[in-house]
Amino acid sequence: MSAEPTAFLYPFIEADERDPTPLVAHLATSASEKISISRQLAIHTMTASGAAIAAAAAGVADRVAGGGRVFVFGNGGSSTDADALTADFAGSVPRVPAISLVADQAVLTALANDVGHDIVFSRQLIALGTAGDVAIGISTSGGSTNVLAAFAQARKRGMLTIATCGYGGGALAVSADVDHCLVVQSDSVHRIQEVQSVVLHELADRVRAHLEGVLS
Repeated sequence: MSAEPTAFLYPFIEADERDPTPLVAHLATSASEKISISRQLAIHTMTASGAAIAAAAAGVADRVAGGGRVFVFGNGGSSTDADALTADFAGSVPRVPAISLVADQAVLTALANDVGHDIVFSRQLIALGTAGDVAIGISTSGGSTNVLAAFAQARKRGMLTIATCGYGGGALAVSADVDHCLVVQSDSVHRIQEVQSVVLHELADRVRAHLEGVLS
């Protein structure tokens, strides 16, 4: 019998498994272990990157208070984080004007088809971004070429640039086009993305706190 296409997710599950009791026990143990790892990674990341998150949040708040907007982008699972952060900002009090560069399917697919996937974010920043705005890019690997290209364009336009990534930061961590790099030190895509969502929520909370002090 050929292997199940999702066998890599739960290697301890046999294709011909028939007894549910040990299977349920394995699943419960696996889930508990992953929750624990994710929680510990989140604690470590928030401790190690607390100052960097605070500095990034202060920068965002300063730009927004001056009339700037926030543009957020990423690929795959990171695109859902981009949408989530945009929604978080949009629901803020005070409100943070934020735009997700992954939200418009027509724009994304047109750019990818007509010019190339590597420029789907940078071309949007050319059209929309101005000095005083903020670019927040999310990359699990830290090496997404279209995220790097977007930051290069954001730098040319005088935008504040913030990256969040895993795997030690990759190319983003050493890029001169990135002002603040928030790194989740892990080589697990799943754990990186789980903790990135925590980091981004903390960033949004800190931006709100700054704006409340400035605009109140």
